[in-house]
Amino acid sequence: MSIVVTGATGHLGRHVIEQLLEKVPADQITAVVRNAEKAADFANRGVKIALADYNVPATFDALFSAGDKVLLISGNEFDKGRVAQHKVVIDAAKAAGVALLAYTSAPGSLTAALADDHRATEEAVLASGVPYALLRNGWYHENYTEQLAPVLEHNAVVAAAGEGRVASASRADFAAAAVAVLTGEGHENQTYELSGDEAWSYAEYAAELSRQTGKEIAYNAVSVEAYQGILTGAGLPEPLAAILAGVDASIEKGELAVRTGDLSRLTGRPTTPLSEAITAALKG
Repeated sequence: MSIVVTGATGHLGRHVIEQLLEKVPADQITAVVRNAEKAADFANRGVKIALADYNVPATFDALFSAGDKVLLISGNEFDKGRVAQHKVVIDAAKAAGVALLAYTSAPGSLTAALADDHRATEEAVLASGVPYALLRNGWYHENYTEQLAPVLEHNAVVAAAGEGRVASASRADFAAAAVAVLTGEGHENQTYELSGDEAWSYAEYAAELSRQTGKEIAYNAVSVEAYQGILTGAGLPEPLAAILAGVDASIEKGELAVRTGDLSRLTGRPTTPLSEAITAALKG
């Protein structure tokens, strides 16, 4: 029996592997990657490495074994048919007879286009008949704290979220929930709505940045169209800019402010405050 993690060298996947290593022997963990060199540090610690690519279905043949618990981390190639990529993993998991297929999805409250691939993948998971756990991950702190350079350069947080609030948490928090499901019992056929314990507004985010940097950082609310233009002007592809601007529209509607407590219940601890994530990012 193995715990198998796809996308294991991605931002979330690395957190998951690191936290799994704290709970189970390394030889019970399989990291699925496209580039073995990027997983060399895991291999050196005894983690099994499997080379596979969502875009090459044959690479997933016989990758899973009966009784495995699999974490399918959603792909990030928005332009390559993510649902078809995910189905490759789902089909392989079904053929192997895995004990559990966990999938990192999007909040059930989210109506933005970003959620479309996740909903379609969830449907494929349910149709497969494989025991599942849907981990509907909310927004990551890192979506903001990894993009601080332009904010600090212009002393402004620019978004199209109005007065909407975001119940975000750290990637490490969401990884801990996944690890709890992969190493625990009784999670079959469950759906978890995962979010931070506290919901914050962009004005509060700007105020916290001001407090920690000593600068006067303002929140400039713009229209969805204007924000999309800003993103494309910064070099983002038009489709991705539209998706991100659409998320801001959903935030204004309160769709990412939903708090269920599922995340802190699964991890057994409070979620990481945004202020701590900002502190860590500024030090980095």
